Amino acid sequence: MAGVREDLEAFAAELFDGFFRADQRRWGQAYVRGLLLDGRRKSVEPMAARLGEDGNRQALAHFITSSPWDAAHVRARLAWRMHEAIGQEAVIVDDTGFLKDGDASAGVSRQYTGTAGKVTNCQVGVSLHLARDHASAAVNWRLFLPASWDPASPEADRDKVARRTRCGIPVQLGHVEKWQLALDMIDETRSWGIDVPLVVADAGYGDAAAFRHGLEERGLPYAVGISGRHTAHPAEARLVQPAYAGTGRPPKMQYPEPAQTAKELVIAAGRTAARPVAWREGSRPGKGISGFKRMYSRFVALRIRPAGRGVRKATDGPELPERWLLAEWPATEPEPVQFWLSNLPSGMPLATLVRLAKLRWRIEHDYREMKQALGLTHFEGRTWSGWHHHVTLVSAAHAFCTLQRLARDPKDAVQV
Repeated sequence: MAGVREDLEAFAAELFDGFFRADQRRWGQAYVRGLLLDGRRKSVEPMAARLGEDGNRQALAHFITSSPWDAAHVRARLAWRMHEAIGQEAVIVDDTGFLKDGDASAGVSRQYTGTAGKVTNCQVGVSLHLARDHASAAVNWRLFLPASWDPASPEADRDKVARRTRCGIPVQLGHVEKWQLALDMIDETRSWGIDVPLVVADAGYGDAAAFRHGLEERGLPYAVGISGRHTAHPAEARLVQPAYAGTGRPPKMQYPEPAQTAKELVIAAGRTAARPVAWREGSRPGKGISGFKRMYSRFVALRIRPAGRGVRKATDGPELPERWLLAEWPATEPEPVQFWLSNLPSGMPLATLVRLAKLRWRIEHDYREMKQALGLTHFEGRTWSGWHHHVTLVSAAHAFCTLQRLARDPKDAVQV
């Protein structure tokens, strides 16, 4: 830490420049430093024990839990800094679980999280990351509020609603779907002047037609995971005019054949339509120039017209728009194993389409680093603002590590 202390102080000064109070700037820098110091637990008490002269447990706890500083202000400055350093090809949205034993923390409930792979007692945080192949950074967060915490919801739980005041949950905040939180974060990030060249997400977001429509309304390209059960017509499908019986309203134009599932369309294209693609270097040793094995599989890319009630409601006119259906179909598998939907241009090369759709691996890398090394899930406070303060400063600590790595490897630095 001594070797980078000066760099950290300059980085923290940039992030906390808008704080009017010197004590807030001091404890902000100390908290980030505490997250970066060696130690298994990154909650306030063990960090304070490691911080030496800045190890004031009470001051650190007050700063993170109840001090009235705006986490969005820090996230905006973080986004500006990491935009310059990374030169993002995409923003990635996803969510991660914060497992809990008790029920007093804001937003905690029995709910599904991919972190545990099951329904369990947890909080769920939705995050937005700037990313390209060599680097990524979390720059925005929202704590998901289940319907049981919303007094206006039919699913409201009386005990949870009663805890809202103690948790400091703003009165105006209710239950919002995760895909809508993602759209809200995209809007906020763009309001900071950050470019969103592409949105990448898994099927938890891509399966929501309203999320995809929201991106299209904003004029944003996307490559999002979907389940194989989504229905579509082949791109070459053409509308026909059904015969008019002579009474009532004339029938609307329609596609003559019923829509098929994405899985059925890919299987109908056949194994011969799959092409080999290597999209990035992995972490295992290999014989290539880099010394690592390339990630490799086989993919089918089809032009289709997505169907379904949500798509039709959002489409002007009878003709459904063309989109990319991308499917991974490994040579060892009897059928395709993963699907994506994208509105990227029709002339997009397959290798580029695969690489961008697969860019979501960066967010899993970020979650792993922030949880294992920087204490993302170690916050022991119960307040709404405390949670957002903590995840924001963990993101800052993670970004500082990324900047240090880029400084050591100039070939990875990007000029924007």
